[in-house]
Amino acid sequence: MPIEAVIFDIGRVLIDWQPEAFYDRMIGPERRRALFSEVDLEGMNLSVDLGADLSEAVAGMAARHPDWAAEIRLWESHWLEMASPAIPASVRILTALKSRGVPVFALTNFGVPTFEIARAAYPFFDLFDRAYVSGRLGVIKPNPAIYEIVERDSGIAPGALIFTDDRPENIAAAKARGWQTHLFDGAPGWAARLVAEGVLDETERTAHA
Repeated sequence: MPIEAVIFDIGRVLIDWQPEAFYDRMIGPERRRALFSEVDLEGMNLSVDLGADLSEAVAGMAARHPDWAAEIRLWESHWLEMASPAIPASVRILTALKSRGVPVFALTNFGVPTFEIARAAYPFFDLFDRAYVSGRLGVIKPNPAIYEIVERDSGIAPGALIFTDDRPENIAAAKARGWQTHLFDGAPGWAARLVAEGVLDETERTAHA
């Protein structure tokens, strides 16, 4: 079945996402390990991805862990530093697809306020024809419901969608619904797969990946 839309995850596909590396720089690896052991920052971030307010989530976590309050507040005040830089080769692929007139979607676990922060910092976010953002939808990957939302909203058959994500469980959930999938491990492999599917040509693969 020909591909009718190309779907990108965002974190670690189009922009980097390395909270641990950020905290290593800010407070050192030893204190970072202690922080991540004692404070469920991942759970806090997950709540934002599900639609919680970032400021409220950070304030609540800081209140529950006063010894780490200053470090926890960095999650909000320095969020963009954790979600950077852009991955240029992936952005070039997105741009090439858009230039060819191929529909491009985002399917991402992302909070509403953080998505807007990133959108302001990264103009290529506006290239997406549709952006399926977990914080807006109230459901996250790999819950099958979020993939169903994409299918229903786009009206595109599962087999005509191709999706890349860096997390195997998210890929497995899409594949279970009949999507074409690619586990992202770098832009060159993703570009090669798109060439194989006929949505990029070899010249574009060489130029953009």
